[in-house]
Amino acid sequence: MTDIMQRKEIDASNLMAALAVGSIALLVLGLQPILLGELLNARRVSLEGVGLVAMAEIVAVGLGVLAGDLAQPLSRLRSVAVLAALASGAIDICTLRIEGDVGFALIRAAAGLAEGLLVWVATAVIVRCAKPDRVAGIFFVVQTAAQALLGLLLARLVIPAFGWSGAFMVLAGLMAPVVVIALFLPGQLAALVPPALSGFVWSARTALPLLAVFLQLATLGSLWAYVEPLGKDAGLPAQAVETLIAICLGVQVLGGSCGSALVRKLRTPTTLLLGSGVLGVVALSVAGTAAGHTMEFAVLCGVFSFTWLFITPFQMRLAFDADGSGRIASLVPAAQVFGIAFGPLAASFVVEGEQARSVPLVSAAFAAGAMATLALGMAWHRRGHPQVDA
Repeated sequence: MTDIMQRKEIDASNLMAALAVGSIALLVLGLQPILLGELLNARRVSLEGVGLVAMAEIVAVGLGVLAGDLAQPLSRLRSVAVLAALASGAIDICTLRIEGDVGFALIRAAAGLAEGLLVWVATAVIVRCAKPDRVAGIFFVVQTAAQALLGLLLARLVIPAFGWSGAFMVLAGLMAPVVVIALFLPGQLAALVPPALSGFVWSARTALPLLAVFLQLATLGSLWAYVEPLGKDAGLPAQAVETLIAICLGVQVLGGSCGSALVRKLRTPTTLLLGSGVLGVVALSVAGTAAGHTMEFAVLCGVFSFTWLFITPFQMRLAFDADGSGRIASLVPAAQVFGIAFGPLAASFVVEGEQARSVPLVSAAFAAGAMATLALGMAWHRRGHPQVDA
């Protein structure tokens, strides 16, 4: 049963504010390859440390989402957003004085907690609006468009003039608008339908969507964190890779737009299964890309990026199919960020010195795991456990 009263209290300005807050909070996810690549070039972190720093911040984002979900400060949504934004901006500034893999991992983990609370604020609004699967798709499109524009700005203007420190100063400055935007968030939100009324229970049926989302994002995160060294292996200079990353973020916008338009027209499990297969094939193809095949590498990155955002609305739909109350859907962002954090961590174990050529094989292995999980879920439903419509 869907609580209609929850949806009536969210107007267009509330929803736009939530999308803006969440998009600014997640800017760093799309920009990590650029930021980590610059830190690597400046020898502030090692190649092995790239996975550690990426994992630390993204895991912390997931923990921040979970903290919000557990605390449920639904009557203090605006104050939570303001305090989290101020903390995030301050930590971005403090990042300028840090050195070493461990130091950067710790400071970025602190930033991730604040960013995660902002993501929770956005998700709390999204899962309570009408057609949350489509709105989630729009959310990913908006945040990725912002990442693409900022990525291009950093690669072409900020970093050439001010280096990696200028990039973090820009991130800090962007937290200032969040303080103003927070005023347009709902004053308070109603709690989701309690399990006693919705019939929600933890089971294989409700857990499998989160596992599938986790594995798909591990597939994506493991390859995305190492795009810059992989691009160099293919023969691209550093600035060309950074420009390619910004272009790929634009391709993600296209993929997310298509996914949002088709999320209620295509079969959800089948689409996610095929999407995982595409990601696995791309990862294996990247592993076989020889030096000098720059165009092939760029095309593969484009396919990878399009598929990434195309499947995200279907991930939210899969969660609502398993649990119409929205409880599982509210945890999808946490599963996503944990997956995108665990991927780089796992990939870091196969990095040897300056060599990252084995990383795509890790990504392909995660894709195979996602396909197996989705196939298991499809078999489960065919045995007589029908889906629940949102």
